[in-house]
Amino acid sequence: MFDNEKEQQPDENLANEEKSEDNSSVSTETAENEIDSESSAVSEETADEVDPHQQEIDNLKEEVKSQEDKYLKLYAEFENFKRRNKQEIDLNNKYKEQKFTEDLLPVIDNLERAMDIEGETEAFASLKKGVEMVYNDFLNIFSKHDITVIESTGKEFDPNVHQAVMTEPSKEGSGVVIEEFQKGYMLKDRVIRPSMVKVSE
Repeated sequence: MFDNEKEQQPDENLANEEKSEDNSSVSTETAENEIDSESSAVSEETADEVDPHQQEIDNLKEEVKSQEDKYLKLYAEFENFKRRNKQEIDLNNKYKEQKFTEDLLPVIDNLERAMDIEGETEAFASLKKGVEMVYNDFLNIFSKHDITVIESTGKEFDPNVHQAVMTEPSKEGSGVVIEEFQKGYMLKDRVIRPSMVKVSE
């Protein structure tokens, strides 16, 4: 009987030790959970608590960036406006005499027609010489202002400077200007009036 009691004592001690270990493990887990909860709560409180000065600084930075973007956009638009305006001014200055030249071309045409008239009297010869002098003065003025006559007769037909009003078979070959009906003029690199011509077929 005593032997049985002695055998049961180690078993009871072992059971008590296991319970003690289980209780210790539960206590440790509970403590860890409490620590995690406290850390989470602290983090949430820290996230909720925003420094008002830092918030104001961030807002000011955003405002400065927004204003800077607006300034850069306006500056780019203004630079484009200045560039376009300069181009228009340069273009107008380059061709500012075009309208004046166009108004003078009919006068030149009439002088050329007058010089084509033939006469035998001395008075007619003097008059024709005066017309030629006026005509040459006009051409000299044109030359000073970069207004030039377009070459036509004997040249290859160029639709950029020639206006074909007739075609005719010719030994010159196809696409050659064989007769000029009205002279054409250019102001610098711009055609004021194309030459009116007859072209070979």
